[in-house]
Amino acid sequence: MNPIPAPIISIANLTKTYASGHQALKRVDLDIRKGEIFALLGPNGAGKTTLISIVCGIVTPSSGSVTADGYDIQRDYRDARTRIGLVPQELHTDSFETVWTTVTFSRGLFGKPPKPAYLEKILRDLTLWDKRDTKIQELSGGMKRRVMIAKALSHEPEILFLDEPTAGVDVELRRDMWGLVRELRETGVTIILTTHYIEEAEEMADRVGVIAKGELILVEDTAVLMQKLGRKTLTLNLSEPMTAIPADLAAWALILKADGNELEYGFDTNAEHTGIPELLQRMGDLGIAFKDLNTRQSSLEEIFVTLVHAPENGS
Repeated sequence: MNPIPAPIISIANLTKTYASGHQALKRVDLDIRKGEIFALLGPNGAGKTTLISIVCGIVTPSSGSVTADGYDIQRDYRDARTRIGLVPQELHTDSFETVWTTVTFSRGLFGKPPKPAYLEKILRDLTLWDKRDTKIQELSGGMKRRVMIAKALSHEPEILFLDEPTAGVDVELRRDMWGLVRELRETGVTIILTTHYIEEAEEMADRVGVIAKGELILVEDTAVLMQKLGRKTLTLNLSEPMTAIPADLAAWALILKADGNELEYGFDTNAEHTGIPELLQRMGDLGIAFKDLNTRQSSLEEIFVTLVHAPENGS
C-alpha cells in the first residue's frame, strides 16, 4: 500500500478570540490534502474568513498551529506565504495601474523572476489578455475580480484560497473561474474555497467542511456526505385533494402540500426499512388514491441547513 501523503495544510487546536471578546474560532483541527478541492461552508459570521486569514498570515491566532507545506505560518512566515495565493472577498487593486503592471508587480513581491509567458496564459485563461494595458479603475467589477484571481496566481502558488470568489459575479466569470480551478487542480494545486453557492461545492469539491459559530462541525468526502446524510423525499400526487392528513397516517410524519394535492414523505436512504411499502398499503386500505409518485435526493444545501440549524449548534 502507498503511504498516505502528509497534508499540505495542517491546522491543529486553532482558536481566535478578538479583543472584543468574540470567539471567532473554537479549537479547529483540519488537514487539507495536496491536490484536492476543499469547500468550506458556513453562514455569515461562522468563522470562514477568520480561518482563511489566519492560514494566510493576515490574522494572528490566539492559540494553536498552522503549517503550509511543512512551514509554520508564524515561525516560517515567508516560506509559508510564498506557497499560498489568496483571492479575498473584497476588491483591493491598484486602481491607477494597468492589469499587466499589477500582475507583474504581484509576482515580483514574492521574489519570483519574470515569467511573461506564464502571466500571459493566466490573463488569457481569465479573459483578461485584451485588457492587459487597461487601468484597473476603468474595469467593471467582474473584470476587477478576474484581476484579483490573476494576482493570486501570479507567483505560482501550490495552495490557492478563494474566499467567496463568485459572490455577485456574472455567469461567464463563474464558468471561466471553475474551468481554471479544474485546470489548476490537474497541475497539483490545492484549492480551498468558501462559497454560498452550495451547488458549486457539491459539483466541484472533493471534500466539504461545515463551520458554524467558530466550530468545524463536520468534514466529509462530498459523495460520502451526500450518501450518509442525504435523505430522499417521496412525493405522491393525489387523485383527490385532501384537507387534512388522516390520523391513521400519523406514523409517517407526512406533509400536505400544493393545496392538498400532494403528500410528501421524507425517508432515510440507508435505513433498513424505508416505510414506503407500508405507507402505500395503508393509503390503499384508506381508499386514498394517487396519480403519480416520484422521489428526489436531498441536495447538499438542504443537508447544510439541517447541520447548521441542528439543536446543538443553535439556530
